Amino acid sequence: MKTTKNIPISKIKRASKLVSTGAKVGVNYIKYFGDKMVNPEAEAKERLDENNATDIYDSLKNLKGSALKVAQMLSMEKNIMPQAYVEKFSLSQFSVPALSGPLVLKTFKKSFGKYPSDIFDTFNTEAINAASIGQVHKATKDGKELAVKIQYPGVADSIMSDLAIVKPIAMKMFNIKAKDSEVYFKEVENKLFEETNYLLEMEQSKEIVEACAHIPNLKFPRYYEDLSSEQIITMDWMDGIHLSEFSAKNTNEQLSQKLGQTLWDFYLYQIYTLKKVHADPHPGNFLVSKDAELIALDFGCMKELPESFHTPYFELLKIEVIENPPVFKALLEELEILKPEDTPEETEFFTTLFNDVLRLFTRPFHHENFDFSDPDFFEEIASIGERYVKSSKIRSLNANRGSKHFIYMNRTFFGLFSLMFDLKAKNIKITNFQNL
Repeated sequence: MKTTKNIPISKIKRASKLVSTGAKVGVNYIKYFGDKMVNPEAEAKERLDENNATDIYDSLKNLKGSALKVAQMLSMEKNIMPQAYVEKFSLSQFSVPALSGPLVLKTFKKSFGKYPSDIFDTFNTEAINAASIGQVHKATKDGKELAVKIQYPGVADSIMSDLAIVKPIAMKMFNIKAKDSEVYFKEVENKLFEETNYLLEMEQSKEIVEACAHIPNLKFPRYYEDLSSEQIITMDWMDGIHLSEFSAKNTNEQLSQKLGQTLWDFYLYQIYTLKKVHADPHPGNFLVSKDAELIALDFGCMKELPESFHTPYFELLKIEVIENPPVFKALLEELEILKPEDTPEETEFFTTLFNDVLRLFTRPFHHENFDFSDPDFFEEIASIGERYVKSSKIRSLNANRGSKHFIYMNRTFFGLFSLMFDLKAKNIKITNFQNL
């Protein structure tokens, strides 16, 4: 495995890295203009996307931290990002260059005050996998196989500077106006800081394990406080393959249905009953055991849902509400989608937009059982997303819409739908979670 001997930590070094990447992207565009003069424009654009995605990802994977975390989040935006970016950025979920052995030992000693050999019976300095914020090593102690997650150096210190760099890009991509945008970026910033606190992650993990232990076919590792710190977390080693790997090769519909039902029940139980949710549903956070059980990992990103948001948000899932204009409009106002200062044009446009989106997005909730493997459903999602993202109308209006809680709630549902689709999960009992 290719390793990293150092990570740029200072704001200047990280910014310089991105500036040099911007220069490469500029060269790619020059090549593109020449390419489309002699080749079909669609082919030229595809090559441009591939070159840009490669150059941007190569830069972010060396920076690691929140810059790479943003790429991970964007990899889940399959309806917005070109396929080349989705494929390349998806690597950030569980496959990036790991820290070198000497840097691992140095990082561990700085965080824990001891070397791994002082604590564990055995410790493999070569990472088993590496993601955006940390990497995992295998260790043993007292006959137990353990997974030791070590946070990359400087991650927490670089969050604010990284977000300052990517903020203009995100604002342009999602048509976020400067006015009133700070509340959304503050939400992301706070969640990223939480994800760098491994003691908080361990506390959240233990809460979820206890609360969801009754859900069938769902497994969790145990966590060890005495072997953990703010930048190191130790848990049971769990044998299994990543959910994406399982989904790619599985042909057994019964297994797909079993795992899909488990995944659905896990998320809906959290959302409806616990009113907090594991808001990072990407394949790298789930394993499938040899007994076809779902193993859930990494609870650093948990989103609490206040009652003031939870109640109106889930009222919008009901078809009778969507089809009742006065009630629907009142809920949009309560959730800050419609604003008191909106013009009649803005009110009409965004009411229609969200009615169209919610009729599609909430379709699974209007059935007792749902087929998440249906490609037509996801093509409709992609189509409506593309239509509104490219709309010149929406770009002329104030698109800063909705409570800050939408950021991670929508991310959770779209990520969950994507996992269910990749699993080809059919005949999923939508209301089954209410009986758990």
